[in-house]
Amino acid sequence: MTKQHNSSQQEKQTQPTSQQYPHRRYRTIARVAAVQALFQSEQNNDDIEIVIQQFLKHRMQGAKSTNTLYEEGYILGADKNLFQHIARHAMQNKEGLLKEIRRVLPKTWSLERLDPVLRAIFLAASSEAKSSSIDVAVLINEYVDIAHSFFVGSEPQLVNGVLDALFHARRSQRHSEATVLESCVPQTIALEEKVFPQTKTEAG
Repeated sequence: MTKQHNSSQQEKQTQPTSQQYPHRRYRTIARVAAVQALFQSEQNNDDIEIVIQQFLKHRMQGAKSTNTLYEEGYILGADKNLFQHIARHAMQNKEGLLKEIRRVLPKTWSLERLDPVLRAIFLAASSEAKSSSIDVAVLINEYVDIAHSFFVGSEPQLVNGVLDALFHARRSQRHSEATVLESCVPQTIALEEKVFPQTKTEAG
């Protein structure tokens, strides 16, 4: 992975363009909106519920035509339920999610020094993967595409690597927990038989 660029060197777009999502992919647009909401919440120290309502009432309403997909601050055609779920779950579980993200970041990268949009992308992706059954490969592709809509440097490559490592670590942990659970089953049965021995009933 390449080292992080200084924020002054980054060529970041503040809004994706409508041409980047020509088919109005509702779920992708919802993910973009969730990233923006998480970014706004962190930057302004706003309560996420207030930010969600601002998006629903103002940025997701009032567009005069489908051509104003992202122009003038509007976000048209988003899956509103998915948007709310990602943003809300991410903030409710932020501490634990960031702890997981921190573990898989390269040593040359610091979570605190990451561009705040990158932090929002990691948080949204991590949240959605943990709270839904969607295939993680699909999620990685989605959030790498979203990173491309905000950055023109090496950031999408970082998103790909970090999310892949994060989801692999989760799979390994689930596998380990399942193995431990399976190994405990015979011991549990043996203990139950010792504490509650089977008794024979007398015939009539």
